[in-house]
Amino acid sequence: MINQKQDTGNLRDFLTILFKHKSKIIAIFLATVVTVTVGSYLIPPTYEAKSSLLVKFGREYIYRPEVGDKSPVISINQDETINSEINILTSRDLIEKVITTVKVENIYPELVESPPSKMTPIEAAILKFEKKLAVEGIRKSSVIEVSFQHKNPQIAARAINMLVDFYKGKHLEVYSGPQSSFLEKQLTTYDQKLKQSENDLEAFKQKNRVFSLDEQRSLLLKQRMELDTDLKNTSNHIDELQKRLSSVKSQLKVISEDKDRYTQTERDRIIVEAKAKLLDLKLREQQLLEKYKESNRLVMNIRKEIELVTDFLRQQEVDTASKVKTGNIVYQEVEKEALKTEADLNSQFAKVSTLRLQLSQVDREIQSINLNEKQLVGLKREVSNNDKNYRTYVDKLEDARISDDMNLQKMANVSVIQVAAVPAKPIKPKKALNILLGIILGTVSGLGFAFFSEYSSQGLSTPESVEKRLDLPVLTTVSYKK
Repeated sequence: MINQKQDTGNLRDFLTILFKHKSKIIAIFLATVVTVTVGSYLIPPTYEAKSSLLVKFGREYIYRPEVGDKSPVISINQDETINSEINILTSRDLIEKVITTVKVENIYPELVESPPSKMTPIEAAILKFEKKLAVEGIRKSSVIEVSFQHKNPQIAARAINMLVDFYKGKHLEVYSGPQSSFLEKQLTTYDQKLKQSENDLEAFKQKNRVFSLDEQRSLLLKQRMELDTDLKNTSNHIDELQKRLSSVKSQLKVISEDKDRYTQTERDRIIVEAKAKLLDLKLREQQLLEKYKESNRLVMNIRKEIELVTDFLRQQEVDTASKVKTGNIVYQEVEKEALKTEADLNSQFAKVSTLRLQLSQVDREIQSINLNEKQLVGLKREVSNNDKNYRTYVDKLEDARISDDMNLQKMANVSVIQVAAVPAKPIKPKKALNILLGIILGTVSGLGFAFFSEYSSQGLSTPESVEKRLDLPVLTTVSYKK
């Protein structure tokens, strides 16, 4: 009974407050609804143009190293790609380009009529355009939705389509690689470097007579081994000849005590034999000259022997004229042996000198080849590097030309799914929704004002309020009538 009475009292209090302040509630309700309704009809309409783009995988996302022969690398992340495209699409220079093309007086005439004091009309127009531009990537897709709000539906559609068109060009510009003109200059530079290095390599080969270093070194080492062996054999032969000459001279000293040791015929025979040998050497010289050049070591050796035999003949002729023409045959044989041994010994000494000279020359040539090899390796490395760079830039230039042609045709990985059309209905204001919200707001405002007025007043309007305020029971109530 107590709860039922309390509930009845609360409802009666609520209705009492409504009837008591009904005029205020109705006034506030009507004022709110009328204001919202009039405002909805007086606010100029705002139109929204929309366009949607599809970002596909394309050549822009293929990384091609500027140097080296590494293969292109494909690196793509959908979220990163969409965010990158949104940043390009909302970049300030694209917005400025759209406003400049449409003109400020057409898109925002109020900024021209009353320009802002702290910035230029174009800057103010850019800020205003950015606030009305919305770019959003559709979740779990490669679609970007672009929208723009404006009071003029034609300008809204034109601006958004122009922004998308400029964006496609900006997208190609951002993702495009080096221009073909730059690569052509680099290619010309590396072509000149390649030709210069090839000329330097060829000039070095001609100057130093370098053709096949390994083969030349092998031949020289073989030649040196032969010369070294020949030198050792000749040195051993010299030792033998010196011993033989010493023995022969000892015999001559013993035989020389005989006064009849000379004979005309034997002396003449030695000279004749020497002349025969000289003739034979000259014939061998002619034969060698037909096969080899004068600088050949065989020709030089034969000429040394000819010179020795010639000197020997000259000396024998002088000795023969000054000596007794008779002598003993044994002495003459021993003396002939001594002279022959001495001539052979002198010839071997000359041969040793020639061999050492040739060995020294071969050693210098081997050393020269070793030094030339380092320079040759460096020149070949330079040619190889220049050739590698040249071929790399040839390939990159071809790729750049293809990319330039595709850029001229605006072949990008971005496709327009829906071109912005001129909106037929404004998105603002939504009159029915505003009126409904006005009714709700007016009702809430009237009721709130009524309850606020009731609880802030000092009067006692119900028996319950009297009992609560005075803490005294109410015996009876009398209706109030004016």
